[in-house]
Amino acid sequence: MDELMRQRRVYGADHDDPHPGPRPGHDYRELVGGPLDGLLLDVTGWSETALREGAGLVTEIGAYGPGGRAEYGPRSIDGHQWDWRGDVR
Repeated sequence: MDELMRQRRVYGADHDDPHPGPRPGHDYRELVGGPLDGLLLDVTGWSETALREGAGLVTEIGAYGPGGRAEYGPRSIDGHQWDWRGDVR
């Protein structure tokens, strides 16, 4: 894991977590654009289908506030960047 990856915050990490960055042995996707831009998503153990489809991630800072979700999906089949697709309720 390179230095840049170690400095990144993982989606879902508690704000008071002293080590909110990636953990060795885990697989991550970088979230690009939208309200979660720059965070890493831990996809360790996800199925190939789930990795192709992407995910709706709960966030309070999206267009719909608390309870809303930000949709992210893969930029390419084998890429580690997931692009923002929009916010949903």
